[in-house]
Amino acid sequence: MKTGAQRILEKYGKDKTRLMDILIDVQNEFGFIPREITVQIADELGMSEVDVDQTISFYHFFSQKPTGKYHIYLNNSAVANMMGRNDVAAAFMKELGIKFGEVTPDGLVGLFETACIGMNDQEPAAIINNQIFTRLTPFRAKEIVRDIREGKSVNDMFVQDWGDGENRSDLIKSVVSNNIRKIGPVLERTFTAGQAIDKLIKMTPEQVIEEVKKSNMRGRGGAGFPTGLKWEFGRNAKGEKKYIFCNADEGEPGTFKDRVILTERPRLLFEGMVIAGYAIGATEGILYIRHEYKYLQAHLESILQMARDANYLGKNIQGKKGFNFDIRIQFGAGAYVCGEESALIESAEGKRGEPRDRPPFPVEKGYLDMPTVVNNVETLCAVVKVVLNGGEWYKSLGTTESTGTKLLSISGDCKFPGVYEVVWGFSINDILDMVGAHSEDVQAVQVGGPSGAIIGRNEFNRILGYEDLATGGSLIIISKHRDILNDIVLNFMDFFIDESCGSCSTCRITPTLLRNKLLKILNARGVKQDIEDIVEWGKILKASRCGLGQTAANPILSSLKNFRHLYEEKIQKNKEYDCGFDLSLAVKESCQVTGRVPNI
Repeated sequence: MKTGAQRILEKYGKDKTRLMDILIDVQNEFGFIPREITVQIADELGMSEVDVDQTISFYHFFSQKPTGKYHIYLNNSAVANMMGRNDVAAAFMKELGIKFGEVTPDGLVGLFETACIGMNDQEPAAIINNQIFTRLTPFRAKEIVRDIREGKSVNDMFVQDWGDGENRSDLIKSVVSNNIRKIGPVLERTFTAGQAIDKLIKMTPEQVIEEVKKSNMRGRGGAGFPTGLKWEFGRNAKGEKKYIFCNADEGEPGTFKDRVILTERPRLLFEGMVIAGYAIGATEGILYIRHEYKYLQAHLESILQMARDANYLGKNIQGKKGFNFDIRIQFGAGAYVCGEESALIESAEGKRGEPRDRPPFPVEKGYLDMPTVVNNVETLCAVVKVVLNGGEWYKSLGTTESTGTKLLSISGDCKFPGVYEVVWGFSINDILDMVGAHSEDVQAVQVGGPSGAIIGRNEFNRILGYEDLATGGSLIIISKHRDILNDIVLNFMDFFIDESCGSCSTCRITPTLLRNKLLKILNARGVKQDIEDIVEWGKILKASRCGLGQTAANPILSSLKNFRHLYEEKIQKNKEYDCGFDLSLAVKESCQVTGRVPNI
């Protein structure tokens, strides 16, 4: 075992900033990270064991206990539940004879929960030994367990045909479907690798930045910061070396558009990173991808090598003396907070993915304390089209405040879940028509994932755009037969509680308190004061350090704002106080466990 770990350490040059890669390889090779290997890693990298331990313990897909020869991570997102996940979970537990979080006594199979894995358009879905299984049913769960017991490899367990597009290629061979429903100017098929670079090298970096500023493009990650302005800051920042980061950690439940770009348009993305590198003077780009997309690694590495062979990456790119730029891939290991740019940088340095205090901002002091520009996948794809077609062309699309197009990941109760590229300015009603959802059957739409807002029918005429309804791209459609508080809000609050990094006490504590209030109301023990407490306590989260903490109350607060009647229907009308504790019920449950007879 130590020999295997030594080989992995040497593969990464015993560089402690590559700790994430080292731990991912150890986890994959041994199925867990044994104590003796942790000690070995710390010793070889010149780190304390505590520093290695704190990184291991932070990420969902690292384990210090064996996870089984086959490890099944079943997605527990709200949409997975809407599509029948609970029946699949029950089938796995029955066939394996274990609960979630356990490993079979023979060490063969581990069964675990995991948050949204970027497959909301084909739920229920699971990750088994880094391979994706979609559209699961209880029957398929039984088949998978049978195949495991017969000793089949994971690749031999697939019974359906491979997915569409590159999912069928030899380097992916996945049953995942792209579900590209609407192609626009960014995702269009005519792009040829190298087109933009050929034009780029005839421009100065300042001209590139000016063209992007002229387009009025804003970052597509949700915050909407002007891309050209960020690049200008990066260009002017002082440092021995500069970095471009592409944030492909799309962990917001309901979002999966980056998955499709990484599968079908990686050349477009990599060219966008080259453009950004040229503009700010960076020599290295890092594509940070969520662990759930590990199945795309060979495909992406192959595309990068082709780019190097064609001198679209490397030294003196396309004969431009001094234009040196290359890209490496960094996988995460399961932490939603790493979608925040400074947390992502911390993770790429091999640390816990905790957000940094700002200032300084990453553009001044980012990766390895050097100036770093972090852009979203969609942003970097769009700048390629700005270079090719000009800023004025891009500005002609969309609205005054929101130029260009937006990729939407749409899922939930609709006929055609998938990825849609639309120009900004679409209304929610337009989108419902587009995806085959009858507005009269729709109760609500969750815009922007759990950190966004849930809106009702009276707001379906609102327009997608920064001037009205901004979104990072996730829309979940919720029909009338769903229980919003139980099926959606409670699930989202559990998600935020699980994903808090724990750094800020506001984020570590308040979501749990709010969830407890919600449960009290759902259990018919709530009173009017509980609703008022939720509103007041929700304000506390605004003091959190990062966007995750600041938005962690949004599921409750936005549902309370737009669906207050659902809360008021469940509270006790003629009671001012209820502690929420049922002594008789507690005694009854205690007696069930101990075998005693209740005496009250």
